[in-house]
Amino acid sequence: MVLIDGKKIAQEIKEEVAKEVAQRKARGLKTPHLSAILVGNDGASETYVGAKVKSCHEVGFESSLLRFDSNISEEELLNEIEKLNNDPSVDGFIVQLPLPKHINEQKVIEAVNPAKDVDGFHPVNAGKMLLNLPSFLPATPYGIIQLLERYNIETSGKHCVVIGRSNIVGMPMSVLLARNSYPGNCTVTITHSRTKNLKELTLQADMIVAALGKAEFLTADMVKQGAVVIDVGITRLPSDKTKSGFKLFGDVKFDEVAPKCSYITPVPGGVGPMTIMSLIKNTLQACRNKD
Repeated sequence: MVLIDGKKIAQEIKEEVAKEVAQRKARGLKTPHLSAILVGNDGASETYVGAKVKSCHEVGFESSLLRFDSNISEEELLNEIEKLNNDPSVDGFIVQLPLPKHINEQKVIEAVNPAKDVDGFHPVNAGKMLLNLPSFLPATPYGIIQLLERYNIETSGKHCVVIGRSNIVGMPMSVLLARNSYPGNCTVTITHSRTKNLKELTLQADMIVAALGKAEFLTADMVKQGAVVIDVGITRLPSDKTKSGFKLFGDVKFDEVAPKCSYITPVPGGVGPMTIMSLIKNTLQACRNKD
């Protein structure tokens, strides 16, 4: 069993990006600039955005964070997005989700200029991804693709079962794994809450991507010997075994599933660190596109 080290790969990518940014600066080219909009004070969003800002500084990017109260109106938020769309100094930006209930998330996603949509959520980028055209890929699926590539994990002709059909992970993951490329050329089965024979399907899978957000959902009796398991889930639950009183759990019951796997990602330290690096890579590409 090989443990897929997302922290290690993320660090490698960070160093590669930092080197390219330094070369850009030496040549007098524009320094990439990533901006983020944060509405309200959701704890998880605060942590995630903080990690993004830190990563920007580490690779030599410029970064800016726009904070707004949770009572900001939808119209005001859309106006702020339009300002970033029109700001030539900003190469890419994200609107941190979730948003307060009175704001239509889809309307916000569609308001972002696709050329600056480094989260890869805009319908234009989603459509280009489906057609295998150059586009910004959603950060988490893009991160998983990079892990598979850097660990030289064979995907061609393999049966991959994706558990979860969200627009952020499950659906784009299924598209990328089915592409005629490497990593790709998988036969993909998408499963979800209405799938009746899930265990039957996962037992056939050469690769399982668990992305449903249910702690320790995937158990050893659902996984065949030698499977590759990618755990996207992250759930914070009370625990008497940690100082904080909480522990992070993935969608996979790691201790019992890992011995059956050829490769597996841990939680934390697997897919998570790659998500931010994918965002960084998308921003670098957005800046390159202006050269």
